[in-house]
Amino acid sequence: MSGELERAGAALAAESARMAGLGWMRGTSGNLSVTLGRAPLRLAVTASGLDKGELTASDVVVVDEAGAAVPDQPNPDQRPSAEAGLHARIAAVAGAGAVVHVHMLSAVVAGQRWPEGVVLRDLEMLKGLGRRDDDVMTVPVVPNSQDMRVLGDAFEASFDAATPAVVVARHGVYVWGRDLVQARHRTECLDWLFRFTLAANGIQEGVA
Repeated sequence: MSGELERAGAALAAESARMAGLGWMRGTSGNLSVTLGRAPLRLAVTASGLDKGELTASDVVVVDEAGAAVPDQPNPDQRPSAEAGLHARIAAVAGAGAVVHVHMLSAVVAGQRWPEGVVLRDLEMLKGLGRRDDDVMTVPVVPNSQDMRVLGDAFEASFDAATPAVVVARHGVYVWGRDLVQARHRTECLDWLFRFTLAANGIQEGVA
């Protein structure tokens, strides 16, 4: 394993463990990625089917712009998530250095309640997403699909460069940033914003 890939794998494992501890990656669900290069596009993505709280630096797969594993993998028996294709699409369209996909309950409930987009306004925590505290930010909600090309098209159609997140209806949320730390911070802030907005509207998580 190259030094760059090993460092990426260690960072992905650490962040996965952190997010699993928050209940955002239950079972083997969810996946994280970091962009390794852009010409051609290459991402390191957490391997599929593994407990995200117990990953090691070697539990990572390098994928191309379509989310397919590239030849000459250090661990060729490991598979990337089927959702790696959307990670690659986000990296290409948004210029993301890292993408977080988690099954955060607040995001799923908010998407169920506001399928046309979750409006967040006049909250200090918006600064954590690169917006002003008096901003209005609408997080898009797109229909779920098992076809990553369809899901990628829906993401791209809803994309706003100033909004680093998209909710996939009845599934989860994708959040991105320049690196894994920023993507994690944005995910944490977004969870708080969703929780507040749900509570302010008298909606309990789990009761859409």
